[in-house]
Amino acid sequence: MSRLIDEFHKATQTAAPPMGFRAARPTAAAARMPLIASLEIRANENPADCAGGASAVLLRPGKTRPMVKNLPDIPCGIYLDDDGDKQTASLEGEGYDFVVFSASGRISATPQEDKIGRILQVESSMDDGLLRAVNDLPVDAVLVADTFEGGGSLVWHQLMIFRHLARLISRPLIVPVPLNINMEELKAIWDAGVDGLVVKVDASSAEALKELRQAIDKLPPRSQVKRDRMEALLPRIGGESSVAPPPDEEEEEEYE
Repeated sequence: MSRLIDEFHKATQTAAPPMGFRAARPTAAAARMPLIASLEIRANENPADCAGGASAVLLRPGKTRPMVKNLPDIPCGIYLDDDGDKQTASLEGEGYDFVVFSASGRISATPQEDKIGRILQVESSMDDGLLRAVNDLPVDAVLVADTFEGGGSLVWHQLMIFRHLARLISRPLIVPVPLNINMEELKAIWDAGVDGLVVKVDASSAEALKELRQAIDKLPPRSQVKRDRMEALLPRIGGESSVAPPPDEEEEEEYE
């Protein structure tokens, strides 16, 4: 499995605390929300120099695909453009851990190796039926493209969208955020059901990225409420309800 996707699974499947007065059993440290550093690779530039504190690196390549085989201890992914990459067969051999591709990308251009994570990029404006269909696709996570447009502050409308998407999509949900996002915004996004963040970075933003990582690590544990009620709320195929109908009332006596 992809190392990044495995980290998402650890972050979203934390156990609920024990109820009552029983003493809590020792547990491992709480899983961290993954932070993905997105950067445009340049010649003679090491992505690791720009991604200190990140859980993974997402490369936006130029004319040539960069080699990441020698990057130490950090999963690296690459964004496949809509035209498709004709050389996806060797991505795992080159050291890539995951790929990001848009909904308009070609299926044939997406790598099929099980060890490479597949992250589908969607638009929040898509129909709810299409967004729910993602749950049946062979993808490991979902990246929402159109958030924090203009790099501004988080507004209530965006938070409503995050909550809505988290209830529709059962895959780990990733959203882009500005590097200067504050603690209040981070907590609101985390509580809304977002599972991971993507930030654009370069060589000048290494220190800001480390500070963001420290802020994320201070987030309190999230209760397991995300999407748990979704199956019960969604109608079954054919219009059947998941809740049994109440028993019929006794029929009234016939009139004489």
